[in-house]
Amino acid sequence: MTTGVRRRMGVDERKQQLIGVALELFSSRSPDEVSIDEIAAAAGISRPLVYHYFPGKQSLYEAALRRAADELADRFLEPHEGPLGTRLLRVMGRFFDFVEDHGPGFSALMRGGPAAGSSTTNAMIDGVRQAAYEQILTHLQVRVPSARLELVVRTWVSLAEATALLWLDGKRVPRAELELQLVHDFAALAAVSAAYDQELADVVLRVFEQEPPDGPFGELLNRLALLTAGPGAVPPQRQP
Repeated sequence: MTTGVRRRMGVDERKQQLIGVALELFSSRSPDEVSIDEIAAAAGISRPLVYHYFPGKQSLYEAALRRAADELADRFLEPHEGPLGTRLLRVMGRFFDFVEDHGPGFSALMRGGPAAGSSTTNAMIDGVRQAAYEQILTHLQVRVPSARLELVVRTWVSLAEATALLWLDGKRVPRAELELQLVHDFAALAAVSAAYDQELADVVLRVFEQEPPDGPFGELLNRLALLTAGPGAVPPQRQP
């Protein structure tokens, strides 16, 4: 058996290692339940050395939070190709991948943990929401949204966030169903608001014209048709 000499890390490399270790621990427990001693042990260094790179748990928490926030914002990036409903469904899949992989950390990010209420934390959370908002606008091909369109998109981003937090508490609804439901929620919010705003109506009609019957938005129409048909009705896609 060959024994190797532990390689000495540079300052930036060590900081990134500690952030990665912290995020890994935060994925299974809330950050306020993870001690500096545990982070040091997982990184293979002493507690004083952790404080050499980060003044305290708060600064390490915020650094880990920033990396998580950047990763979460990236989940909303999607090529502008194909029907919007399909694009949004892929986005929701990546979003829930993050939520499932970083459950306690995601809750701490959105609900507040050791850094709750700090201006740094609030700015990071707002940054994630703003990035998601701007990405949706680009998919809608809108540069300057009307007041109602801005309300629709920001409401939907908040709805996705709240839904994910509620889902983590027991996961009582199948994840795939929630992902599809959130895509349907976007279409429903946009369609209802379009009844009050001609500019938004033009956007919604343009989007719907590009949607295939078997896409997520087409499925929503099938479900609504089944609902209005009453009890015992057969879903349109299942008719012989």
